[in-house]
Amino acid sequence: MDIKLLRIDSRLVHGQVANNWAGSLGAEAILAVSDGAANDELRKTLMLQTGGGKVKVHVLGVEKAARVYKNPKYENLKAVIVVETPADIVRLLDLGIEAEEVNVGGMTFKQGTSQVSQAVYAGPEDVEAFKEIDSRGIKQYVQQVPSTVSSDLMGALKDKGLL
Repeated sequence: MDIKLLRIDSRLVHGQVANNWAGSLGAEAILAVSDGAANDELRKTLMLQTGGGKVKVHVLGVEKAARVYKNPKYENLKAVIVVETPADIVRLLDLGIEAEEVNVGGMTFKQGTSQVSQAVYAGPEDVEAFKEIDSRGIKQYVQQVPSTVSSDLMGALKDKGLL
């Protein structure tokens, strides 16, 4: 699989992902990777309707996404993979998905989280997952849409006193 973008976005599939990212990167498919969404028919149905046009949306659990990634049938598929949390990225990496970088596009506020950027809030478990991803030599950056400037995630975490 040709991963055009590996993204963390707690909303998974929405206009920014379907239109801006997938379109600008020439992706043919968006894989929304979430065990919760894959087992929630309403969420799955809503996300499947978001794609439209040339980009097909698939909602998969983490383990199934790893199997699809390794399947030779999808070797040339140009895809955007979107997960809800950095822990999901760690799970995908543990299951054999290879990545050079991770885009952190949006993580919504929840109790116990701290603001890292305009659209990214992280809790202690998120910071631990980001540290694990960083330890594997994978660049992580914050960028909401392709037309905005990216910034280094680990630097932002350090600036906010979260590292």
